[in-house]
Amino acid sequence: MQDGPRPDSDPVVQAYKKDIDRTLIRENLRLTVEERFRNAMALARFAEEVRRAGRAPRGRGKLPSD
Repeated sequence: MQDGPRPDSDPVVQAYKKDIDRTLIRENLRLTVEERFRNAMALARFAEEVRRAGRAPRGRGKLPSD
């Protein structure tokens, strides 16, 4: 059986690989599934908090009226 060209020899793949931090991938792969799930949930909570803050009134700097 003859294999095709290796995917990492593709110039497009090579172009994208330079922009990928493989240390983060390795660190994530060392985590358990449960740890990855907890991290994903924390990221989702953070994203929701940022969305909520973006929808908040933009009245910063104004003093509350008496």
